[in-house]
Amino acid sequence: MENVSADTLFTLSGLNFTLEQRITLFFLTLLWYIMILLGNIAIIVAIIVDKNLQEPMYIFLCNLCFNALYGTAGFYPKFLLDLLTSHVISYAGCMLQGFVIHSSVCGDFSILALMAYDRYVAICRPLVYHSVMTKQRISIFVLFSWLLPLYCMFMNTATLLGSRLCGSHINRIYCVNWMITTLTCSPPKANAAVSYFNVLFYFGIFVFIFWSYLYLIRTAISSKEKRGKFMQTCLPHLISLITFTTTVLLDLLYMRFGSLDLSQNLNNFMAMEFLLIPPAMNPFIYGFKLTKIRNKFLNLVYIKRKDVKE
Repeated sequence: MENVSADTLFTLSGLNFTLEQRITLFFLTLLWYIMILLGNIAIIVAIIVDKNLQEPMYIFLCNLCFNALYGTAGFYPKFLLDLLTSHVISYAGCMLQGFVIHSSVCGDFSILALMAYDRYVAICRPLVYHSVMTKQRISIFVLFSWLLPLYCMFMNTATLLGSRLCGSHINRIYCVNWMITTLTCSPPKANAAVSYFNVLFYFGIFVFIFWSYLYLIRTAISSKEKRGKFMQTCLPHLISLITFTTTVLLDLLYMRFGSLDLSQNLNNFMAMEFLLIPPAMNPFIYGFKLTKIRNKFLNLVYIKRKDVKE
């Protein structure tokens, strides 16, 4: 039994590599993280700078990219440091990392729900779109899309604070609240209650998103004009939703029911995939598919080439 303090250290698993392998993985991970940063920052800057892109759909997309930067900041810097040093983390650092990663995942679902609602109103109720999606309402939506996941995960993390630990080894490449719970001598009932509430709450949000896109698909099939609008503006959201939901679901299923017989590399990939694929893929999906954003970048490239020639 261990008394918990800020100096308590957890050992993480998954980095049993040689020095050469660690250095190679460090540079590959660093390049991937730089790509995530550049891709998401480019989308954010394009939307902020161009007044033509300051519409509800693009404002929500901007927040999705901000959330990607927030979530990946909770993983990549620490992971890169671990590749060069020992794979340990303090109690406070572990709780913070778990909070950031969990709240980022919930934040993604909140923002994707806003995007689904925005497309539902735009395609199914176009005559009232501007009266429904007012600047004031959008600001409230965005505020709650950040506050809700932060509050839910704060409550989840707070119910673990001070719990006595019967171990200090986390069988994962980074910290998550579920793994910390398994190390407690007596899992707090309050934490279990908050965890189940959060799961049910965000499952409800997922059902809302799923229902919205089913309704949108049904509406798009019945009208050629709406079908074109759906393919242009909803398809990127749908690809992003499917990719993110699949990676998170696989990670959750593996964390709860996974086999210990799987290789270390597969174990690491299953744990990291929602931090690897969606943050890097989303800027390219939206950048190539959404016409206004694609044209913005093409115009920038054209202007730059013109200046170079002159």
